[in-house]
Amino acid sequence: MHVRRLQLSTALSALLTIALFAAAGPGPARAATSPAILADVARIVQYWTAQRRAQAIPRDLVIDSRGLGYLRQADGSLKPYGHGVPALLGGLSLSPLRIRRPGSGSKDTTPPTISNMDPGDGALIGASYTFAATVTDPSGVKSVSFVIRYPGSGQTQSFSAKKSSSSDTWSAALNGFTNGNWAWWVVAKDASSRRGNTGTSSTVSFTVNSGANAVNGGDTVTYAHWTSGGAVQTAAGRLYFEMPSSTNRTRSWIAYVCSGTVVTDGVSGRSVILTAAHCVYDDAHKAFARNVLFIPDQDGTTGTRTDLNCGNDPLGCWAPSFGAVDRHWTTATFPSNIPWDYGFYVVKDSGAHQGTSVSSDVLDATAGSLPVSFAPPYHDDGVPGAGSVDFTYALGYSYNSDPNLMYCAEDMTTNGAYDWWLPSCGLTGGSSGGPWIQPLDTATGAGSVISLNSWGYTTSPGMAGTKLSGTSAECVFTLAETTDWLAVPTTDGDAGVTVVCP
Repeated sequence: MHVRRLQLSTALSALLTIALFAAAGPGPARAATSPAILADVARIVQYWTAQRRAQAIPRDLVIDSRGLGYLRQADGSLKPYGHGVPALLGGLSLSPLRIRRPGSGSKDTTPPTISNMDPGDGALIGASYTFAATVTDPSGVKSVSFVIRYPGSGQTQSFSAKKSSSSDTWSAALNGFTNGNWAWWVVAKDASSRRGNTGTSSTVSFTVNSGANAVNGGDTVTYAHWTSGGAVQTAAGRLYFEMPSSTNRTRSWIAYVCSGTVVTDGVSGRSVILTAAHCVYDDAHKAFARNVLFIPDQDGTTGTRTDLNCGNDPLGCWAPSFGAVDRHWTTATFPSNIPWDYGFYVVKDSGAHQGTSVSSDVLDATAGSLPVSFAPPYHDDGVPGAGSVDFTYALGYSYNSDPNLMYCAEDMTTNGAYDWWLPSCGLTGGSSGGPWIQPLDTATGAGSVISLNSWGYTTSPGMAGTKLSGTSAECVFTLAETTDWLAVPTTDGDAGVTVVCP
């Protein structure tokens, strides 16, 4: 590892230590001339063939009820991240989790009677719903379980139901449903002697459309297509990149997608993209991303989906030269390093663009930029709805809504000491790194970026947003603004810099 110490004149007046990751050697210095950069950009654009694009998956980090980190795959399955512990089954959560204790009863041989299942066959529900059924038995009912079958895969998950104190209705409040065709049934056991009698209902099909579920008087949006355009649509874009499948970088590299936002910087000669650190540096396999491609305003493509034809995207494509993250992100593994899940990509003003002809090859001049705020934002103000000062918009390119820019919006609260929280946000994989804006002018799409899509839970809806205020985020931003191009290695896995801030 090569280490240099720089004294940077910044508002922070901080001494930054830049660690250049060059385990495989520093590699050849990147030429500063436009033709060489153009050749590298052309190589990256050509690299992203339709087949490689189709193989790219969201880099979607989630945490289960045990506090273990997982990478959620495109099919919803969970891959252990930084450990080898298998995931708990399913992604729904039960609230409250209570199991009815067995009672005494007779020696009957008739199973419980099950009726009045809600939701009924063909019902349409949102991301959260209270499931219920009437269950009766002369000997008393010992236990009731609701079995949920996931769309497509046939995977099931069972939840214990709770009996109403005043009726024979058993219920369970479930949340975390995603769009698709689901099914459920009831399994009930009576309280007769020995093992009891078990009854199973017929299977009931239902459909989930989390859509733009509205609460708080219609202001909160859980998941919807951003159709207002404006500054946020042109500044936000989709990121394509690869990260290694192991610490041995000579083996296969995996293609991923994330989101990012061009943010306003204070220097010339470069543009800066804000995204999540986990979209810049693989903390499990200790490597920076390679073959990075940024496509701003991909929502405006003339193609039907992402096709990596930079000529049909309204602004074309840009290839960043390197990434920047806090060193704490690199020395730990998710979720231990979630306080530092912010990072930046740096793009040259000359020679980094290909595709659609635009008036300028300078990214922030063409796509525009949004200011990033490192001041404390509003949260938990107690006033519900869009008129409150803590009403926050989160946006990103969700994988399952390609090529649309999606968003959620609601009052912002906190999740522990290190993250902001949008409890109803339904943004899915691929949106990681997308901007949180507070306040957002919906007429112009303008506003300050105060956080970014970071991670979620396997067992409940909601999105965590990394805190940029009171952290090293501004320090890392300064590093992205000032690092010398030729000081950064270009070998695969090493194209980045890290910083240790006071």
